[in-house]
Amino acid sequence: MSAATSPPGPGLLPLLRLLQLASPALPVGAYTYSQGLEWAVESRLVRTEAEAAAWIGELLEWSLARFEAPLLARQLVAWSQGDDAEVARLNDDFLASRETAELRAETVQMGWSLVRLLAELDAFAALPGWRGRLLAIEAPCFPTVWSAAAAAWQVPPDQALAAYLWAWAENQVMAAVKAVPLGQSAGQRLLATLGERIPALAQGALALPEAAWSDYTPGLAIASCRHETQYTRLFRS
Repeated sequence: MSAATSPPGPGLLPLLRLLQLASPALPVGAYTYSQGLEWAVESRLVRTEAEAAAWIGELLEWSLARFEAPLLARQLVAWSQGDDAEVARLNDDFLASRETAELRAETVQMGWSLVRLLAELDAFAALPGWRGRLLAIEAPCFPTVWSAAAAAWQVPPDQALAAYLWAWAENQVMAAVKAVPLGQSAGQRLLATLGERIPALAQGALALPEAAWSDYTPGLAIASCRHETQYTRLFRS
């Protein structure tokens, strides 16, 4: 059998599942949220490509990479080891970390949307035990559900974290392209620049002990609070 007709290697399916999880086509409504970026544009804190890069990059480093990503990494381990109590504890911790009504509603809505999808998707639901374990989580947040799929599909943790951070950054850039507005080429430049930072941030998140996790981003909390009463809005957060 030639190389062109040989069957795919066993490592390709987890990669393809990961691409599905990180795709903007994932029907969870991520495109409807800006996580305070829309208010930052409205208040003229973000007016240019450089300012968008600074806003998104700082949140990526100081919020996602220091709290959400290491929490997700811990959940990957807990799901894989069958430690559902630890999954639930981390889910509660993440919900408690959402500082505004909009940010909490966002992760709960996206979490439930992904639960509904996975519960009906044979690629996940047909795997023994996974559907029941996921449905047992009360008020599942988005990283909890996302990590369940990644663990069930045996995605390597470093790849899972890199893809999760990439998907978040891509959604933020798409929001900036619409709200600032920026051109498509500017959006691609932003993604290229942010993407260069993600491998190191993912590796750092994997190694970060829970005692060092931090989600101290008062600017995000203020932006999210003020977005709740913003007069005109394209986004839900």
